[in-house]
Amino acid sequence: MQDNPDYILCNKTAWNNKTEVHINSEFYDMSAFLNGKSTLNDIELELLGDISNKKILHLQCHFGQDTMTFSRMGAKATGIDLSDKAIDKAVELAQKLQLNTTFICCDIYDTPKYIDEKFDIVFTSYGTIGWLPDLNKWAKVIAHFLKPNGSFIMADFHPFVWMYDNDFKEVFYNYFNIEPIIEEQTGTYADRNSEIETKTFGWNHPISDILNSLISVGLEINCFNEYDYSPYNCFNQTEEFEPNKFRITHFANKIPMIYAIKATLRNTP
Repeated sequence: MQDNPDYILCNKTAWNNKTEVHINSEFYDMSAFLNGKSTLNDIELELLGDISNKKILHLQCHFGQDTMTFSRMGAKATGIDLSDKAIDKAVELAQKLQLNTTFICCDIYDTPKYIDEKFDIVFTSYGTIGWLPDLNKWAKVIAHFLKPNGSFIMADFHPFVWMYDNDFKEVFYNYFNIEPIIEEQTGTYADRNSEIETKTFGWNHPISDILNSLISVGLEINCFNEYDYSPYNCFNQTEEFEPNKFRITHFANKIPMIYAIKATLRNTP
């Protein structure tokens, strides 16, 4: 199943269907973004540092709000995503905002077929690698695009969170990547009342697999951070204990919800 290409078509269809809902959702707050609001969080900003004049490749960028935020910060940003509807919207927004941001629609594993340049930073964040079956192939894409001593930066939801059912009442899924997680759902995290129905294939990746895949392609792990909150209210049973910091109410600060990594390309295997 992990080698079955049908998951790409299935997930692409799901994200195409989600895109229009997300664009119009309060969650993505398009009005604030169009008026100049940054969509990046302190977690990733601390790892990024000064990105002015840096070339950034943003993997799995959805409709590109973070990618365009990079452009607003002075970077030369390129975003890629599987969803053609999301990329079409990203291009439209970049033109409207008069930003020199590049967007390309492709499966992440095929990115080297579409881009022939190197980057100072490769970036990915929040809800990305769970759609990918093979992290070794993912890590090779990252290493392929980094300049020597270039940085890979990511922030994502902790695999511990994905073990639970939707209401965090019981451990429902395996922490380890033993099989695809096939889900059929109504609604989406950005609008739970939406009537859209989607079928998706996902994979839970333990921290060891994430780190080892990066190490195997010559990346040196500079830091690995874990956080007891999410900057997004995208789960059930949450409480906002500080502005834009959400926890599962009955877990309080007892579980990791986010992790972040910064790594540098030192050696090519």
